[in-house]
Amino acid sequence: MASIVRLYVDHALGQGQTVPLTRDHAHYLFGVMRLGVGAEILLFNGVDGEVAAEVVEAGKRGGVLRCVRQTKPLQPPPDLWLLFAPIKKARTDFIVEKATEMGALRICPVQTAFTNSERIRQDRLQAHAVEAAEQCGGTFVPEVAALQKLGAVLDHWPEGRRLMFCDEEQVGAGLELDGDPGPWAILIGPEGGFSPQERARLAALPFATTVSLGPRILRADTAAVAALTLWQTALGDWR
Repeated sequence: MASIVRLYVDHALGQGQTVPLTRDHAHYLFGVMRLGVGAEILLFNGVDGEVAAEVVEAGKRGGVLRCVRQTKPLQPPPDLWLLFAPIKKARTDFIVEKATEMGALRICPVQTAFTNSERIRQDRLQAHAVEAAEQCGGTFVPEVAALQKLGAVLDHWPEGRRLMFCDEEQVGAGLELDGDPGPWAILIGPEGGFSPQERARLAALPFATTVSLGPRILRADTAAVAALTLWQTALGDWR
């Protein structure tokens, strides 16, 4: 049996609510998936949870869905940001997709001294987050922020948010996080690691906790997944 189609829509969802389809969504549902009037799909908008909806109008350039019933409540992730230095395109895409699946609230690309990529396509990465949420059954889509310099991010750090600084020079050190589940962020460095100046600044920050990701040096995309796993296990909603 084929799995039911899930779509993220920028529209209010509630029983009896009609939802107009964009041209792209109509093409996907009726041209690619070959659905027609009466077919049922799942919708979510990051606010109202997930609902089952029925196709009531189907056309090449548009269509209309009607919400029938709620199938899942909204399941927001913990208040966790992922900060990472962009790397090669496919691996940056991987980080965004996995951060969405693993429960990041916000995804923040940062430019460090040794960052390999000086620009990103924010809209494309946001689309990857949407696609990941559609495919993994999520009801929330994290915001992908614009690329900012790490120093500027730290200069304007929000009060009360803790920072888990993943330092590759701490290989072999244990993971030490206290039981504070309040707002957190995880920082993953670039392939070349952090500069001595960045490492010194991060180590001196009162809100930062330096941690190790184990006895092996990890690639940046692997490190992001490992760090999210450790945080979710210790302080997040996996416990």
